[in-house]
This record gives sequence, C-alpha cells and structure tokens, in this order.
Amino acid sequence: MADLSFDPKDLSQAELHHYLLSAVAPRPICFASTVDATGRVNLSPFSFFNVFSSNPPVMIFSPSRRGRDNTTKHTLENVLAVPEVVINIVNHPIVEQMSLSSTEYAEGVNEFVKAGLTQRPSVQVQPPRVGEAPVAFECRVTEVKALGDGPGAGNLVFAEVVHVHVREEYLDENRQLDTPRLNLVARMGGSWYGRMIPEALFEIPKPLQRQGIGVDQLPASARDSTVLTGNNLGRLGNQERLPNAVEIEDSQRTASVQSALAKHTTREARLKAMHHEVQALLEAGQDREALALVFAGDVFFHK
Repeated sequence: MADLSFDPKDLSQAELHHYLLSAVAPRPICFASTVDATGRVNLSPFSFFNVFSSNPPVMIFSPSRRGRDNTTKHTLENVLAVPEVVINIVNHPIVEQMSLSSTEYAEGVNEFVKAGLTQRPSVQVQPPRVGEAPVAFECRVTEVKALGDGPGAGNLVFAEVVHVHVREEYLDENRQLDTPRLNLVARMGGSWYGRMIPEALFEIPKPLQRQGIGVDQLPASARDSTVLTGNNLGRLGNQERLPNAVEIEDSQRTASVQSALAKHTTREARLKAMHHEVQALLEAGQDREALALVFAGDVFFHK
C-alpha cells in the first residue's frame, strides 16, 4: 500500500489542521486563566502547549486565530492587555468541566462559573487559579509572538512561572508529584483525549553514566529476527555493555532454553524459539539475561 504524500500548501487550513493535531499527539493541556483590562475573568484550554525551560521556568502556549473567521480569542486579547496568566494543569476529575469551558461564550462571560470550577486567588498575578487543578502555575507573560495573520495562525505566549501551587494529595512520600496519582489527560485529534492512568504508563530504563551499546552491536540474527520487535531491539541496544563469555554460556544452560532447543532441530526454528524466550525475559525486566541469550542464540544459529 502506497503512502499518502502531499505538500501542505495543497491542503485547506482545516485539512492540514486535522493532520497536524491527529498526528502530533498526545498534547498536554494549558488551562489558561486570564483577565482583561477591566478585571473580567476568562478561562480557556489550549493544547498547543509545553514547558520549554526550567531556568528560567518558561512555558509557551498558543491561542491560534480561529480557522472559520480569522478572529482572535479572548485569552490572546487578555494577555496583550494584562500580561499575566495562570496555567492550570488538567487531570481526569476536571476534564469534562475543562471541555465545557472551551465553549465560545460571549466576551466577559466567566467560564469558571459556566464550568462550575472554584475560583481561587493567586499570590503574585491578577488572574485567579482553578482550585480543583492538581497543579497551577502563576506566570508573567514576557512576550507574545504572532506566527502569521491568517486563519489558524498561532500566537506564542511566553509565560515565565513566578509561583506554583500543588495540591497535596498528588504528592508522594518524598513530596514529589506522583505521576500515576496525577491521572493527567492529554489532547488527541478530533474529539479524542488520552488518560494517563497507571495501566497506560510504563518506564524505560536508560544508561545514565554510559552510552547504550546500540542496535548495531547486536548480532545480525537478532537484527533480522522475525520475532524480535523494534522495541525489543531498542531495549537490548540500551544496555551499557556486551555480555561476556560466562554470561552467554550460563544463558545457554538454562532449563527453558534447553527445553526450547530440544523441541526443534533446524537452526531457524531454534533461533525463533530462543528469540521468544528473549522476549519473555525482556517482559520480565531481565534485560541482561535477554541480551546474553541473544548472543547465545547467535552461537546456536551458526552451528
């Protein structure tokens, strides 16, 4: 099947918007509270958002111009008038209220009230924060950079963090944010969202002091395997050193390997059996043993 390939200039703004937002996901959500020049409060979510520096602590979000009529959003108008914003973080307990707040209410309507969220005073900036948010960052806006003047054009809002609020129930025993407990949500394409529940989370160990050996250092029989996946090879290549002769020999002697070898007579079948065992070891977190077995399998393959 041929790939779809196109020049973005050949698409309408709506079509390109769909491809960009569906492919570049999941995206964190900036739930931005702002005030206008008269002090009226606005609350609106944006998924063109991330943290870009920790020293100084700077976040950037982008209230884009509306695709249908090229108008600007109240949040952008507010930060230009009063360069302050509170970036509230969204988790699953408030996701429906966050979505409701994205409704195009008239200027001056307080989305805190419409969405039923608690308006809490900030410490260093004028806009209030969302009391239900697990984390809220009070920020001063240092720059607003327009990326264009047509429908869908972004406006980068540079927001420097000046105060942080963290709800205590989301901290672990070390007073650090607990990722599984946070239960964050992320924006996908269309009307889809992602939920960062424990079942969706996984850790990838990385060599911190030294470099991983790389997939190129694995035997060709592993790199060309019909069993091992790209993720399997990536985990194996992430090991900090090659197995030594003793480790390889020990892996050959395990009962599971000997049993797998006894069931097969051809080199190809034996190698597949050993690679299935490698996968099982990786799933069990026994990465060193899996790497040793990869090299042991290569020995058997060349017998």
